[in-house]
Amino acid sequence: MQVKTILNRVEKYKSFVYSEVKLVEQETGLSIEVKIKPRANGQALCSGCGRPAAGYDRLRERRFAFVPLWGMAVYFVYALRRVACPACGVKVERVPWAAGKSHMTTTYQWFLARWAKRLAWSEVAACFQSSWEQVAQSVAMAVAWGLAHRNLTGVKAIGVDEIQWRLGHKYLTVVYQIDEGAKRLLWVGKDRTIETLTEFFESFARERAAQLQFVCSDIWRPYLKVIAEFAGQAVHVLDRFHIMAKLNKAIDEVRAAEARQLQQEGEEPLLKHSRWCLLKRPRNLSDNQMSRLAELLKYNLKAVRSFLLREDFQRFWEYRSPYHAAKFLDQWCKVVMRSRLEPMKKVARTLRLHRQLILNWFVAKGTISAGKVEGLNNKVKLTMRKSYGFRTVETITLALYHTLGALPEPEFTHRFS
Repeated sequence: MQVKTILNRVEKYKSFVYSEVKLVEQETGLSIEVKIKPRANGQALCSGCGRPAAGYDRLRERRFAFVPLWGMAVYFVYALRRVACPACGVKVERVPWAAGKSHMTTTYQWFLARWAKRLAWSEVAACFQSSWEQVAQSVAMAVAWGLAHRNLTGVKAIGVDEIQWRLGHKYLTVVYQIDEGAKRLLWVGKDRTIETLTEFFESFARERAAQLQFVCSDIWRPYLKVIAEFAGQAVHVLDRFHIMAKLNKAIDEVRAAEARQLQQEGEEPLLKHSRWCLLKRPRNLSDNQMSRLAELLKYNLKAVRSFLLREDFQRFWEYRSPYHAAKFLDQWCKVVMRSRLEPMKKVARTLRLHRQLILNWFVAKGTISAGKVEGLNNKVKLTMRKSYGFRTVETITLALYHTLGALPEPEFTHRFS
């Protein structure tokens, strides 16, 4: 079977025919060149308005990269016509296999973009005789098409979080859809400010925001303010993951301060190698850590008291009634405020300030949680670890949309694997 026959089956273009196929030896290796010519009765289309127009002249032959075959680069070779369009003036014709001034066929761009979901962009470029820039352009094309054609109707629950993408407090705000059976990245924005999240809701549209039933976020004040403004009707859940993270941070601060104090007083280093014994849940401790924790519990240390307060707070999530959960929360905060453990008291004040949002966990009956958000965040971090060369917000945003956005793709007569 000839190459032209294969191309006519998988990549046939109206008004154009494949005229000649030849093997070319270059410094980089063998390549296949496929010449294309217009049909005798075919009219060129204006690249501006897309309407047929009279011919003007021809440009020099241009090569368009196509999907590699048998490890060899493949190029379409065609001399573009210029047309005299009554509406647009003299324009280069529109061709169906490439867009704009790109030297890559659209099929090749989608081919690279699909592989870029599986491999690092540099690896895709190395495998398919391309360049990192061409892979980036292909991903940008796929993301632009997907965002323009995705369906945002029916989004009932979203999760809002921030991720650190570079050192020096460089954050991105990410918004996910976390409906049952529909988890995807909806939006990425630079920084974690009021303006950032406002930009999401404005692009999401107030009509859609008014239909949200649940919103899950952490206790970051700019997020709380914007969510209250744009999605005040939704049940706003402050999830247990972020609350327990604050408690763990408080325990660590108490432990570190007490360890320094004991060292200054020349006491026995009781808290040495004790960090993870106190921060991990007892059921997750190793045998050595469990023995170390049992030894620590014999002493009346501030760090131990902080640990016991956190373990006591775990009972809060076992309640089913918002009323009884609220009573427990109030009593726990009262005990902590008498503890003289300032980091823990700071957490208690935060819980009191956002009491109703925390109790929304029970209104939502535990169905909306940051567990889904954190699962997606782990995929975000994996994407960023694969993307060693990404140094701009724009590029990492493209990679995140491409990998986690569940973006649609156009229908093709053939999909290259």
